[in-house]
Amino acid sequence: MARDLYDVLGVPKTAPAAEIKKAYRKLARKYHPDLNPNDKAAEAKFKEIQAAYDVLSDPKKKNQYDQFGFAGDHPPGSGPGPENSSAGGFEGFDFSDFGSGSFRDLFQNIFGGAAARGDAHRPGPQRGEDLLYTMKVGFQDAVRGLQTRIQLTHLVACPACAGSGSTAGSSKTCPSCRGTGKASHQRGYMKFSGACPACGGRGTVKSGDCRDCQGQGLAQKTETITVRIPAGVDNGSRVRIPGKGHAGPDGGPPGDLYIQIETLPHPLFRREGVNIQVKVPITVPEATLGAKIDVPTLEGPAVIRIPPGTKSGQRFRLKGKGVAAAGARSCGDEVVEVTIVPPPFGDERVRELMKNLEPLYGGNPRAGMTEEEQP
Repeated sequence: MARDLYDVLGVPKTAPAAEIKKAYRKLARKYHPDLNPNDKAAEAKFKEIQAAYDVLSDPKKKNQYDQFGFAGDHPPGSGPGPENSSAGGFEGFDFSDFGSGSFRDLFQNIFGGAAARGDAHRPGPQRGEDLLYTMKVGFQDAVRGLQTRIQLTHLVACPACAGSGSTAGSSKTCPSCRGTGKASHQRGYMKFSGACPACGGRGTVKSGDCRDCQGQGLAQKTETITVRIPAGVDNGSRVRIPGKGHAGPDGGPPGDLYIQIETLPHPLFRREGVNIQVKVPITVPEATLGAKIDVPTLEGPAVIRIPPGTKSGQRFRLKGKGVAAAGARSCGDEVVEVTIVPPPFGDERVRELMKNLEPLYGGNPRAGMTEEEQP
């Protein structure tokens, strides 16, 4: 006995058309032969799903099936009805929503490439190209963010024809699709549907080119726009400004503007990710005896403690004094590297003090660095 068609699609008999279609698409994606190569069980399942949907998606066939348990001229088992067809068929199956590469290839072969995404020569609305703009930003502006104005030259919809490329009122109904904007093609058991290649899915075609844009539907425009650079951008970061790229041909949506950041160097600070590096000089007494010193930060001076016996190159960390990464609540750190500055050597008193200090070092600090290793 043939399986109940509602059970095949996994829906109740009271399911509305939208629920039946949704269940069908889900199962068709799962069992389609292109996604299950050399899987006979999946192929048989797909045919069963297709046959069930062929009946339940047609109001007349569905009504007959609900009353008599079969649809068509032949009861189950007595002829080539949808439930008994060995071929199963792909008729009525719309591949355009799936987006896999193999389906797009089939479209390209059937519609001459018009349905293939990204074809620059297809008619109909297309998304405009993106623009790339390089902006030099000061070190602290990159850390804190800023709002500024830039001058931008891009393509916009031609004001004379509103981007249509045709003389006002010169559009006419597409003769290929008769204004529906859709086209279908039957190949064997498979039925494909998609945008009409002649009009790109608009349902109308031009009958006369706009004189201002020579039918391109685009015009160049220079304007000043306000842009916001978020806090935490770094050298090489890109900021996206939606809809400020070139306008799309044939009334398509505009592309985006991307601002690539070049951060200028700072005289004191150096950035490593979200951390700030800075070198601070200290005196010999400060390094020897210890001290509290002021160090620069992005927010103003801060105090750190230098412990007695600090060596040149030693690092100290100031928590939360770095950069706030884009979208993050916390900040990085500031790393302070100290360098010991010798006293002025031209002062005779300093020279005498150094001579008295030399014996207290307790030997040569470079001892062993130049000796060869003994076997």
